[in-house]
Amino acid sequence: MSQRGVSRRGFLGGAAVAATGLVVVPRRILGGEAGDAPSNTLNVAKIGVGGMGGADLREVVNCGANIVALCDVDDNTLGGAAKNFAKAKTHNDFRKMFDEMEKDIDAAVVSTADVTHAIASMWAVKRGKACYTQKPLTRTVKEARLLTEAARKAGVATQMGNQGHGGGGLQGTAEYLRAGAIGTVTEVHTWSDRPMGWWPQGCAAPAYSDPVPKHLHWDLWLGPMADRPFADKWREDAHKGKPVYHPHNWRGWWDFGAGAMGDMACHNMDPAFWCLDLGAPTSVKAQCSEFNGVIFPLWSVIEWEFPAKGERPAVKVFWHDGGKQPPRPEELEPDRKMDSNGCLFVGTKGKMMGGGWAGFCRIIPEAKMKEFPAPPRTLPRSIGHYKEWVEAAKGAKIVPGSNFGYSGPMTEAILLGNVALWYPGEKLLWDAEKLQFTNKPEANRLLHYEARKGWEL
Repeated sequence: MSQRGVSRRGFLGGAAVAATGLVVVPRRILGGEAGDAPSNTLNVAKIGVGGMGGADLREVVNCGANIVALCDVDDNTLGGAAKNFAKAKTHNDFRKMFDEMEKDIDAAVVSTADVTHAIASMWAVKRGKACYTQKPLTRTVKEARLLTEAARKAGVATQMGNQGHGGGGLQGTAEYLRAGAIGTVTEVHTWSDRPMGWWPQGCAAPAYSDPVPKHLHWDLWLGPMADRPFADKWREDAHKGKPVYHPHNWRGWWDFGAGAMGDMACHNMDPAFWCLDLGAPTSVKAQCSEFNGVIFPLWSVIEWEFPAKGERPAVKVFWHDGGKQPPRPEELEPDRKMDSNGCLFVGTKGKMMGGGWAGFCRIIPEAKMKEFPAPPRTLPRSIGHYKEWVEAAKGAKIVPGSNFGYSGPMTEAILLGNVALWYPGEKLLWDAEKLQFTNKPEANRLLHYEARKGWEL
C-alpha cells in the first residue's frame, strides 16, 4: 500500500491468489463438449448435518444442489436431516461413503467438528470432488498446507465457509483504501468476544467419564485423534449441564477445535488478508490467560508481522478475543460503542472500522466518512457465497472468492497464533517456505499431530 492507497495487486487480494489453477471443471460434470453449458445437476454429499451443517445444507440446496448422501456420526442428527431427503443414502463414516458412492458424488460439503475438516475434505478433493468446507479450513497449520496443495493439484472447485467473504464488504473496504481514505495502512486490529459463554475455555478437563450414548459413534467422532474416554455433561458449577465435547463444545479443546480464533478469525481477519494481500507472516507472538495445553485459554491477544509486498510496506496485524479489544480509537465518537466483533485499519491519515464477518469498514469519525468522496465501484461483487461455489462445481468459469488457494494460506497464518499460545510473550520466527519456526524448533511439533491408523492425510 502506497501513500495513495492500496495497489492494484493489494486490493485484488484473493482474486490474485485465486488465479493459480483452482478453477474447477471436472470433465464429468460438464454437460457436453468443452464450451457447452454446465450440467444443471450437482450431486452433493453432505458430511456433518447438525448445527452449521444444517445451514450449509439448506443453502446449497437453495442454490440448486442435489443431495445424494448424508453423513454424520450422530444417528439422531442424521435421522433428522434424512427426513427431508428421502432419496439420499445415509452414512456414519465418510470414508465408507466415498468407497461405496464415489461414482455418484460430484461434490462434498464438510461441516464437521474442526478435527475432521482436513481429512474429510482431503478424501473429497483427492477423488476429484468439488469441496466446500466450513471455517477454519483445518485444525492445524500443516493440514492447511497439505489440503491447499491437494486442491490445487486436483483442480476442483473449492470454498471455505466464511460467508461474509461474498457479502460485498471486502470490495467496498478495498475501494476506499485504494482511494487513499486513510493513507498507508500500518496496523490492523481484529477482535471477537468469543468464547464468552459460547463454550467452556480457560478451565481444566473433566476428571470423569460417562457411557457413550447409543446414537453417537464416538470412535468416528474422534477421527484422527487418539482414543479417550467419553464425557457427556460438565459437572462443575461454572459449566454445569453444558456438553463436554459433543455437540458444539469441541471448539474449546486443543485436540478437536481451534478455540475462539478458529471460530471467528477467518471471518474478522478476512478484510486484512484480502484487502492487503498479506500472504505469509514472518513472526507471531501471543499473550493469553493461563493455558494448560488441553483446553484453550479464556482470552488471548496475538500479533503477526507481515513483510512488505509489492507497493505495500510491512504491516502488523493483531487479534483480540475473550472480551479483549484494541484501544478505543480517539476518532470514534464518544456516544458510539465498539462492536463485540470487528476490524480496525490504522493508517497514516486516519482509521477505518467495521463490524465482524468481513463487514464494510467505514472511516471514523462518521463526519469524515461523509466528507470523503465515495470511490467508484470498480471491484466485482459476488453472486453469492454458496452460489458461486455451486456454479463453479457445475463447471461455470467462476473462481469462488474463498477458494482453498486463498483460504488455505489465510488459515495457515491464523493458526500460527494458536501455536504461539504455548509460548506467551515469545516472538516465534516463521519460515513459510520450509513450514517451520526457525528460533523455536520444539514449537514445530504443534503444527500437526500423529494420526490414528486409517485417518492419515
